[in-house]
Amino acid sequence: MTYYPPQNNPNQPGYTGYTGQMPPQTGYTGQMPPQTGYAGQAPQGGYTGYTGQMPPQTGYTGQVPPQTGYTGQMPPADAMGQPTQEAGRFGYVPMDDDPRSAPMPLWQKVLIAAVIVFVGVYAYMSLKPDTAHYALIGAYSMGERHSGESLLARDEVPYDAEGVTNVRYVAPEGSLVSRNTPICTVFSSGYSTREMTALQDYRDQIRDYQKTLLSNESTYDARMARAESDVLTRSKEVREMIAGARGSLTNQETLLTEAIRSRQQYLKQKYASDQRLARLYDDEQAQTQKIDSWTKNYASQWEAYVSFYSDGYEYSLTAENYDQFRPQEVRRMIGGEKPDSGVSLKGRMTIYRLVRENTWYVLLLADDTDWNPLRDKTYTLRLDGEDIDYTATVVSFEHSGGELLVRLAVDGNVSSVISKRVCRAELYDDASTLVVPPRAIYKQDGMEGVVVVLDGYQSFVPISILRRDGDNVFIAPIDQGLLFEGMTVRLF
Repeated sequence: MTYYPPQNNPNQPGYTGYTGQMPPQTGYTGQMPPQTGYAGQAPQGGYTGYTGQMPPQTGYTGQVPPQTGYTGQMPPADAMGQPTQEAGRFGYVPMDDDPRSAPMPLWQKVLIAAVIVFVGVYAYMSLKPDTAHYALIGAYSMGERHSGESLLARDEVPYDAEGVTNVRYVAPEGSLVSRNTPICTVFSSGYSTREMTALQDYRDQIRDYQKTLLSNESTYDARMARAESDVLTRSKEVREMIAGARGSLTNQETLLTEAIRSRQQYLKQKYASDQRLARLYDDEQAQTQKIDSWTKNYASQWEAYVSFYSDGYEYSLTAENYDQFRPQEVRRMIGGEKPDSGVSLKGRMTIYRLVRENTWYVLLLADDTDWNPLRDKTYTLRLDGEDIDYTATVVSFEHSGGELLVRLAVDGNVSSVISKRVCRAELYDDASTLVVPPRAIYKQDGMEGVVVVLDGYQSFVPISILRRDGDNVFIAPIDQGLLFEGMTVRLF
């Protein structure tokens, strides 16, 4: 290693009269003095035959010989035997090609940064909880409201007769009658109330004469006593039923009628030889046949509700053809214009109608004509003037002439609307529905459903899809009670 002397600086202590040459070292024999604390490093230039120990220095006395004109100390060397920055001040210059002091290239820095980022992202994605494969069932409230004028169509059949002068109703208005139940008796032209008065007069005469005959009996008649007892017993039971006793009043009335008929038959048989009583029976029968020629009895052909009120719509607006009417026609019918039924009712009178407990329909002219209903969508229906909620389903709808006609089907509860035709109606849906992501829908055996994860187990639950809206699918379980808000479902 070559030593470069520093420039002569008169302000630096210890330098006097320096001429650019190193002063001779007294007693120096050409060997480098030993370096204190050096161990384990290969010898620098000038050392030969290194054996791990510092070689002896010939003629060296253990002291650094004095340097003429120099009083400072030698600059220290670092642990690697290289000069420090401080050494440059005293004549030492670092090596220009030292690899430890060379700057790192930019591409290496970028590469190292990219590796660090990749390792960090990979570690985060590997260690964080995996929630991308599952979702929670949510709840959503529709909150829809729609209203408008409505027209009702029922599964009903009207009955009419010609030349009707009077109707005697047997079944109560709005009652549910079974098959072959008497409904009413219709009296045609030629009949007058005088005929019924004459018939009742014959019957009163028969009753009074029978009482006279019974009072003249001097012997005890056990069969007659039993017949009388049956009539009295049945009459008492009917009175108790009217007063509030439990049981069927209709059945008790039937039993009473049978008891009276049995007594009448026995009396007719017992006094068959009495000419006056026989003549009264003949007069009653003739008057009855005369009245029957002017009357007709009607009975129900099936189980249905009976009503004796008619508005004329029941001939043309039925459950079979309700969907054939256009919005403009429905608007005219709501205004009171009856459609042509093709049946002439001239000289005829509607005496009653039977309404079956089947699906009935509502033709709704919506106030909001921009509404686009969903087929098979279910709403809660409330008709004006009623506190009853019905469940209505959209069957079809039609936009025409600036009108929106929505056709709705309602199952059951027809008895409450048996006499209602035109009214205001409101549809609303406040019930919460369940909502899941589209990826939660899974098809199994041709059926759509969701896979519920509960306590580590997975189960498939079939569903009905109510509506799809972007990232949400509104669903309802086919079997109620299997899905709830907050349950975990699997994503696919």
